[in-house]
Amino acid sequence: MNAEVLVVGAGPAGLATAGCLVQRGLRPQVIEKGEHLAASWRAHYDRLHLHTVKALSSLPGLPFPAACPRYVSRQTVVDYLAAYAEHHGIAPHLGEEAIAISPTDGGWQTSTATGRRYASKVVIVATGANSRPNRPTFANEESYRGRIVHSGAYRNPAPFAGQRVLVVGMGNTGAEIALDLAEHGVRTAISLRAPVNIVYRDVLGRPTQLTSIALSWLPNTWGDAIASVLRDLTVGDLSRYGISTSKVSPLRQLRQHGKTPVIDVGTLARIKSGDIAVHPGIERFTQDGVRFAGGGEGAFGAVIMATGYQAGVERLFPGRELTLDRNGMPVAVVGRGELAGVFFVGFDNKQPGGVLRTIGLQAQEVADVVARG
Repeated sequence: MNAEVLVVGAGPAGLATAGCLVQRGLRPQVIEKGEHLAASWRAHYDRLHLHTVKALSSLPGLPFPAACPRYVSRQTVVDYLAAYAEHHGIAPHLGEEAIAISPTDGGWQTSTATGRRYASKVVIVATGANSRPNRPTFANEESYRGRIVHSGAYRNPAPFAGQRVLVVGMGNTGAEIALDLAEHGVRTAISLRAPVNIVYRDVLGRPTQLTSIALSWLPNTWGDAIASVLRDLTVGDLSRYGISTSKVSPLRQLRQHGKTPVIDVGTLARIKSGDIAVHPGIERFTQDGVRFAGGGEGAFGAVIMATGYQAGVERLFPGRELTLDRNGMPVAVVGRGELAGVFFVGFDNKQPGGVLRTIGLQAQEVADVVARG
């Protein structure tokens, strides 16, 4: 199957780029491994809401409906992405998982798991930063009699009613899943092995997202210092609750390591009230639970691994070296040299203001380059 432009992925990054191309008079083809567009968003846990304001989270060419709240829900995002595709006339080929992208005369060939091959002059990789669950293993897991699941399989607290649950990791997903469980009466604990940066989603009615964007315009030293002071004044010292605060500022953590600070929407209050316990990292599993670093033990009926994801984009280019950062993300948006004609959208998680805002900017950049030929 031939196409001038092929977009791989029909999540926010793929749809945004396809939409921007349509706005410039091009008609890209889009393939998606899932059976629906926005498949990853459909699979997220029910409670999820954006931590970024709707005005800076919409994709180019279509704002969120005015009736939406400041922070929109998972289902609203799914509905919006479907409306975005319809608005721009984007009809993805569903159930087509890309497994290899190889150079051909005058372009690229994308092979899918169904055996189809798509030839295109341009290929835009928008498979997402969360393509594959990152699932660490621990000593004695095989002896544990409870249930271990990755956070990607978590939907709501119902299956965990009446149990004691340990959430491993306190990124944004782990913090919010722990909050979801606690709010529904599930006895919940968090295992935390390293210092973290935590900021409130709003301070005095102002979204922290807007503050981070404003601070990013300052010299790095100033922005880092102000971000740390604001964090310390609002969140404060959490050591009495078993949480060590990172010595790196929230802005620097994002800028250098691509790690978003924990945007708190209620987890801290539950920790302070004792509804959510905090423990050190796991040393090993036991039959009924885990042994923590330092010697303490706990009994848990289920363990949820909120341990992140991997992009896995390198697997699409067998035999070819990609320039990736320490998190396995493509460094460049526009491919050069041997990768001329290849673009990577949605993998930059180091920009202030959230991934959706960055996706919108990248989609427009890529569409401009492709339209110029």
